[in-house]
Amino acid sequence: MSWVATERFGARTAPAGLGLVQELVNTHAVERDGEELLLDHPSAQRWLQNAARQWAEVRGLTAPDLVLDEAGLRELLELRSTVAGLLAVPADQRPEGVPVDIQVRARATLVADAEGRVGIEPEGTDSGWLTSAVWSEILLAQLTGTWARLKLCREPGCRSAFYDTSRNHSGLWHDVHSCGNINNLRASRSRKKSSAQ
Repeated sequence: MSWVATERFGARTAPAGLGLVQELVNTHAVERDGEELLLDHPSAQRWLQNAARQWAEVRGLTAPDLVLDEAGLRELLELRSTVAGLLAVPADQRPEGVPVDIQVRARATLVADAEGRVGIEPEGTDSGWLTSAVWSEILLAQLTGTWARLKLCREPGCRSAFYDTSRNHSGLWHDVHSCGNINNLRASRSRKKSSAQ
């Protein structure tokens, strides 16, 4: 399965439903990798329908039919900004306007399958449904320990979300060959400039 926004960055994809959280963050525009997927109402509607369908498929649920209005688009953009702020490492790179103390209301239903496994089913409509699904996945990821592996690329011109598969959780860039090289080149130039002075 490929998540549209994440695939364009070539970033490692988060497992299971956590991919939805990564996908939301990766809808932002990056000059070399793609346009803003939540730019306007039609593009946001397409992204939302696709993301909901893929998430439901991963979780074995029926995909809801979501219709996004203008207020919902604003909520989606705010949600993306908030989640990206939570992923920012270190905290001093957190985007401006993202509060440290966040209070969110999202409704979900706990459901059990025939084998006694409990799952979370989002409630709400449209952007409210997505908000519920995203926060549910964040909670599950925190409980399973996978949340710490979802990170933002440290390259300021990128900031795509990637899943850190390194053994010691030390990944800094979504792609060491592109963003890592850009950062290393910048650091090298800075050192040369400092030593020349």
